[in-house]
Parts: sequence; structure tokens; C-alpha cells
Amino acid sequence: MSDDKPRDSAVGIGLIYPELLGTYGDRGNAVVLVQRARWRGIPAELVEIAAGDPIPDSLDVYIFGGGEDDPQHMAAEGMRASKANIERAHRGGAVVLAICAGFQLIGHRYVAADESVLEGIGLVDLETRAGSPRLIGEVVVQPTENDVWGELGTPRALTGFENHGGRTTLGPDVTPLGNVLAGGGNGDGSGVEGVLEERIIGTYLHGPVLPRNVELADRILAWVTGGLPSLDATLEQSLRAERLDAGMSKGARKWWRDRMLARG
Repeated sequence: MSDDKPRDSAVGIGLIYPELLGTYGDRGNAVVLVQRARWRGIPAELVEIAAGDPIPDSLDVYIFGGGEDDPQHMAAEGMRASKANIERAHRGGAVVLAICAGFQLIGHRYVAADESVLEGIGLVDLETRAGSPRLIGEVVVQPTENDVWGELGTPRALTGFENHGGRTTLGPDVTPLGNVLAGGGNGDGSGVEGVLEERIIGTYLHGPVLPRNVELADRILAWVTGGLPSLDATLEQSLRAERLDAGMSKGARKWWRDRMLARG
């Protein structure tokens, strides 16, 4: 929340360029944040920033979703034009959640297979290069223990679905969102997934990630609002458990297959 924004105003959940960065249902992340705030009596509103419009510095949460190559290029242009506003908002207390293409664009650049370069906004020290094969399937991530999670502490294992050809490498002083227990993650051979910085989460996890992992959603909200009363999450945790089992089963099958192939 920016310094000059009243704390009793509605929490502004910004969905950035949904026409371009909305291919994989990542709108659901914004919907979940708004609803979980309202269930607690916290006023919240979903603010859509249309492609071509400047991104304001007045939002509390900025959500950049996933998109295909051409839309990603168009989104990158708009994000670069509004870089100063995004940085100003983050310095003032706003949260950034960036998924897949959005995750790549908060880094320095994306280098395509033909060596052409798509410049990002450099909010985080990371670079992505095109790779093969494409990483598709269920993912399970053990989040990094870190003080940035705040009073709620480190969330439990995260589940998601990845579909990307990027290989993302974090800078030497950058913390990953977590370690990969199943799936590809950042895909650069480091065994990690995403990025976790002060009020910044980048990830390849679709699903969408927040309906699957409401503990993660609550930590994002808490970064904006402070302490949160608990909610009944029986249905949400049932979904998480089902997807966690599916992801870990896939990981076990891959481990066994790779072991057998190694034996010849």
C-alpha cells in the first residue's frame, strides 16, 4: 500500500493486461484474492488494466499472468512503458505476483531460440532463455523458508500445472520460491521454481496457483493488510490434497522411469 493511500480504502487487486496475459486462467488468482479479503470483511476490488493503458502506481497487488509469444511481446512493451509506476508502487508496499510469461517479464530479458531478445522490466535479477523440451505437467514445490513470509510463516508444499519452454536462471543473490519435488520448475537444472523476494512472487505455476494454494493467497493478502483472521478452508484444502497427490505420483513415476532407463 502506498504511503499516501488511506488504510481503510479498498484493497486494489490489479489484473494487468488480461487480454494478453490471460491464456491459462490466471484471472482466478485475482478473483481468489478479492474474495478471501471480502470474506474477512476487508473491502477489496478487482481492477482490470486493459492492454494499451498505462499501469498505475496506485494498486496494492499487481498480477501478471501467462500468455503466448505474440501477446507476451505486446505486454512487455506496456510493462516497460510503465516500469517507473510499477517500481514506485512496489517501493510503497505493493505486491507483485507474476506467472509464467509475467514471471519472465519481471526479469531482465527473454532470449528466444533464434537469439532475438525480449526485454523485461528488470524488477528481479533473472534471465530466461528458450529451451527444449517444453515442460508440461503437474508440479510440486517446497517453499523456501524465509522471513519475507511474515507472521503467517512458510506455506506448505505448493501445487500447480506448468506449460512453458523457458529456462529461467536466477541471479546469485536471488531466492527461489522453492525447491522442486515434482515437475520441471525453472528448468535450468538448478532444481528450483520461481522467485521469492520482498513482496514479489514469480512462478510458472498455473492452475490457477492461488485457488490451489490458499495459504499462498493469504500470505499475499497479509503483505498488504497485515494480520488476517482464519477462514474455513475445507474445500480448498481438499483440492490441494488431491493435486498434491497427483503431482507427487507423477514425480514418483518419472523417478522410476529415469532409474530404469539409466539401468538400460
